[in-house]
Amino acid sequence: MAIKTEIAGFDGAAGRIDCALDWPDGEPLGWALVLHPHSLQGGARDNKVVTTIARACQHHGLVTVRPDFRGVGASEGVFDKSVGETQDMLMLVAQFRARHPELAAKPWVLGGFSFGTSVAAGLHAGLAAAGDAHLPRAVILAGAAVQRFQPADIQAPPHVLMVHGEQDEVVPLAETMDWARARSLPIVVIPDASHFFHGKLLILRQLVLDKLAAALA
Repeated sequence: MAIKTEIAGFDGAAGRIDCALDWPDGEPLGWALVLHPHSLQGGARDNKVVTTIARACQHHGLVTVRPDFRGVGASEGVFDKSVGETQDMLMLVAQFRARHPELAAKPWVLGGFSFGTSVAAGLHAGLAAAGDAHLPRAVILAGAAVQRFQPADIQAPPHVLMVHGEQDEVVPLAETMDWARARSLPIVVIPDASHFFHGKLLILRQLVLDKLAAALA
């Protein structure tokens, strides 16, 4: 699917949030927000897991927003252990909807990889607590590290996809199982996959495509 990418800035609590917006070919059917791994460990919006999830979203006609968190690239501020990053994403969602009213009422998808799953969970919890009328249609959590930063609850969206590598060397599978078990969330485990899903990105992409097909039907 042909896309165009533009760079856009949003206002976060610590200054500019620099984002890449990937536009699908044709009229968008909704939008997606995909969040990257740990900022102090090389995480950025061009991470391969992030772009794999983003391309699956674009395949389903979604405008995909890939922000750089505080202190990454042209984004201002410093790393804040997911607290400030979550506040920034709450502000970004409100601003994106205001800038693109044609998309505000359409379905949207929230995704994250590793540290990004913690911010995604906090964002979802914050929107739910505020009584947001348009929560994400689907939540994609890859290599989830939610419990390491803020053990927020995902408030039962219609579709959650948790994908984890059997051989995850950064976030052991057992650790994520403990978080998921307490919330009755199933996990899809990819055999022999590492934290970064080396050699398994096509499998991850297909899992996301299948989940989005069900969520957006």
